[in-house]
Amino acid sequence: MGSCGQWAWQELLVLLSSVWLWVGSAQPTPPAPTHRPGPPLKFRLAGYPRKHNEGRVEVFYNDEWGTICDDDFTLANAHVLCRHLGFVAATGWAHSAKYGKGVGRIWLDNVNCAGSEKSIGDCKHRGWGNSDCSHEEDAGVICKDERIPGFKDSNVIETEQSHVEEVRLRPVVSGGRRQLPVTEGIVEVRYKDGWAQICDEGWDSQNSRVVCGMMGFPAEKKVNRNFYKLASKSQPKQKLREDVGSKKRLFTERQQLNYRLHSVSCAGTEVHLSMCAFEFYQGNASAVCGAGMPAVVSCVPGPLFATGSAHKKKQRQQQQGQPRLRLKGGAKVGEGRVEVLRSSEWGTICDDRWNLLSASVVCRELGFGSAKEALTGARMGQGTGPVHMNEVQCLGTEKSLWSCPFKNITQEDCKHTEDAAVRCNIPYMGYENLIRLSGGRSRFEGRVEVAVGAGDGDQPRWGLVCGEGWGTLEAMVACRQLGLGFANHGLQETWYWDASNVTEMVLSGVKCAGHEMSLSHCQHHGTSLNCRNTGTRFAAGVICSETASDLLLHAPLVQETAYIEDRPLHMLYCAAEENCLSSSARLANWPYGHRRLLRFSSQIHNNGRADFRPKAGRHSWVWHECHRHYHSMDIFTHYDILTPNGTKVAEGHKASFCLEDTECEEDVAKRYECANFGEQGITVGCWDLYRHDIDCQWIDITDVKPGNYILQVVINPNFEVAESDFTNNAMKCNCKYDGHRIWVHSCHIGDALSEEANRRFEQYPGQLNNQIS
Repeated sequence: MGSCGQWAWQELLVLLSSVWLWVGSAQPTPPAPTHRPGPPLKFRLAGYPRKHNEGRVEVFYNDEWGTICDDDFTLANAHVLCRHLGFVAATGWAHSAKYGKGVGRIWLDNVNCAGSEKSIGDCKHRGWGNSDCSHEEDAGVICKDERIPGFKDSNVIETEQSHVEEVRLRPVVSGGRRQLPVTEGIVEVRYKDGWAQICDEGWDSQNSRVVCGMMGFPAEKKVNRNFYKLASKSQPKQKLREDVGSKKRLFTERQQLNYRLHSVSCAGTEVHLSMCAFEFYQGNASAVCGAGMPAVVSCVPGPLFATGSAHKKKQRQQQQGQPRLRLKGGAKVGEGRVEVLRSSEWGTICDDRWNLLSASVVCRELGFGSAKEALTGARMGQGTGPVHMNEVQCLGTEKSLWSCPFKNITQEDCKHTEDAAVRCNIPYMGYENLIRLSGGRSRFEGRVEVAVGAGDGDQPRWGLVCGEGWGTLEAMVACRQLGLGFANHGLQETWYWDASNVTEMVLSGVKCAGHEMSLSHCQHHGTSLNCRNTGTRFAAGVICSETASDLLLHAPLVQETAYIEDRPLHMLYCAAEENCLSSSARLANWPYGHRRLLRFSSQIHNNGRADFRPKAGRHSWVWHECHRHYHSMDIFTHYDILTPNGTKVAEGHKASFCLEDTECEEDVAKRYECANFGEQGITVGCWDLYRHDIDCQWIDITDVKPGNYILQVVINPNFEVAESDFTNNAMKCNCKYDGHRIWVHSCHIGDALSEEANRRFEQYPGQLNNQIS
């Protein structure tokens, strides 16, 4: 009986404890974390071959990089991962290790996301490190090529997204015409449907540097805080004070300040304010920041954006001597492939370890703000010449890229398919508000309309641009101003886009160099309009494109293949018909005698990001019976012999006998061939070879006297087809001609050397013997 009572008592205790546990578990508790606390996850794209926005997904967890298995993988998973990587969304995903097999751990398997999760750890999965996959099943993603504002790194992005995305400078100067760019004002952040201020307690120059970088300015300067103390007090609209230095009257309106951030602490190297340490005000923030005031920043504009004469004079003093850094191949100002000058020769940078810190040093050195993107994989086209730097690792504080640690490389380490590029923050100038397109089938094409008389608070008057003289260079500027990339075509007639009620011509005589930021910066007739045909059908139009071709001549081949041939006149009838001989040939005693020809091969590469296609459609190509082929471009290349001072002593030209892919790089398929009236063009990554032994591949030098000369070849000389970069279309060589033989050497692309080296090249004294050093 005692034993039974004891067992009963024990059972009662167990029952009571079970009830207690059940009740306890029913009490409200904080939700369990979805993934273990600790350092935030990191993500990166890896593998090959790939673009910057696609690749094998790798996750940094528990101090180790690993991959994700493709079992049950979906587009929703890819959306979450692409947001981790700083892109707005995914466009696809890849299975079976399309981008190569990873190494190390496979961290996730059977991932199942809805698509809206903040973190991949919030999705259903088998648990970290629990997988039955091999690396042959590594998953990859293809992300939409559009960045989330305020992303932290171009390749490794931390999972926690900041709530600060949009930042602006609000000037307090009112009245009169407000000049752009805004270089000084109160720092404000987007909050709900309006803007909020930042408390300036603890605000320092490093914080200002980050804000200025975001606004497109290379540096910050000290601001008169006392003036803003007066201006930031809530009071009716009234005169506050007169600024002694500028004699401007400054006004402010009654404003209820709404503070959002405080305790901002930046290192100065961040590319976005969201990367700095800061705290949010909670609840009603109207009575906070008692001892402080709104943060105010004053920035120093770069040379392109300096407005005052004092600014410009100071910038000119700072820029004495040739720069050792430049951007090439970008559609917009402040973007392009990074090229550096070393040993008098321009070259590129390999993209190994290329990141936003190094990119920002480049941007600031060039007079822009911090970097928006550090681009890899020759996103701005492939360069030529040497690859000067690899594994550049800037801290972000350096004044020059050359102050950053980097490795010298050999040709085996990096190829031009790995050329690094940047997109920099530039100041807002409002140029895109002064131009628009109408009548096109898409936003990338249409008749050009420009706003005139938009100053001093007046409403702009929209009008058309006269099509006379309108060409590719003008269209390039228009597309840049519109923010639509490169020009595909500049059109002088637009009767087929007659869909707007704007009919008045307001701009004529537009002549651009091609690098301007706005059509207003080009030469034009101003208010004295001079247009022969003022009907709307003769208004200028454009077709824009996000990419463009880029042709380059292979300079060493010209040097290797140049020779002289005395060719009998009876073999030159076709060449004479196509105007490939000098004018004195018309006076020769045909068919007797000969012409002296300098012959060489031309190998023309397309290093751009779009195929090179002739402007004329197949229906308008010209058939030449003599050579029995079609010409898709009347003038494709110019060949000239120049004296050292630039005087032309002999010339030739080459129509495009046929633009086709003679050879291509590995893994690039030929797309164009001339046989059977085929399509003409040069594919990206391919080249067209004009051999030295075909007609017109020469310069007629019959009348040239012995001496020292420059051989110049210019591709696409009339800018008939748009390219991303026209400055590399010319090639030059030194020549020594003794009346019997010719030495051709030092061949190089026109912009490949430093200014000093080019001067030496043009002052070439000639050869003393036939040994070329």
